Amino acid sequence: MSAIIASGIVPAAIEMMDTLAIVAAKAATGVDWPEVGAALLMDVDGVAEECEHTSAVAVELARKAGALEVRVPRDAAERELMWKGRKSAFAAVGRIARNYLVQDGVIPRSKIAQVLQEIAGLGQRYGLRVANVFHAGDGNLHPLVLFDGRDPEEERKAEEMSGEILRICLRHGGSITGEHGVGADKAAYMPEMFSPQDLDTMQLVRCAFDPAGTFNPGKMFPTPRLCGDKPGLYRPHPSEVSGEAWRA
Repeated sequence: MSAIIASGIVPAAIEMMDTLAIVAAKAATGVDWPEVGAALLMDVDGVAEECEHTSAVAVELARKAGALEVRVPRDAAERELMWKGRKSAFAAVGRIARNYLVQDGVIPRSKIAQVLQEIAGLGQRYGLRVANVFHAGDGNLHPLVLFDGRDPEEERKAEEMSGEILRICLRHGGSITGEHGVGADKAAYMPEMFSPQDLDTMQLVRCAFDPAGTFNPGKMFPTPRLCGDKPGLYRPHPSEVSGEAWRA
């Protein structure tokens, strides 16, 4: 995939799915993909002659990189079915797991294979399955950590493992978010990516535009250490359940 980008090709879309994501997509859509370690899907756009040339170059680069099989859709219907498999990946995982946590991190494209191996190692360590879906062109990964929410311990492990995936991204020169930003859950990881001085400067910028703190309050920036930011699913305090208190 890195060779395709390095060649000067600018795909209209280039996506990657691993084995577990492929299995789920096949069950949901009927695509006849082989159950290989990973599948790379690529679209090109432009005039017909340009698309044919670009496609031929990409196919040749894929073969040189050791691709086990290369498929070029025969018509628009087959192309649509291929992309339906990718677009259905998140919903399709519901066929193979009761619950999942999805992450959003980003890494250099050249690190994708290594990071996939490390995520697989995490899955073995925690005893959980992971389905990986990537926006491969920019290294934006969406690992789906599968678990059964009826088991509190399994849910805890899924939350912890999800955080460890973000730390893998950071170790490889990436970020804790690729496209969806930092809300309440990821605020706890901001100090692992930025220094206290960085965070103070960001807060000053935010305060310049929002001195009253009304824009998405309580999101993105970690609260003071003693406030105990924790990643994972929100659980209401007993006083909220009883109606004695409420969230602002």
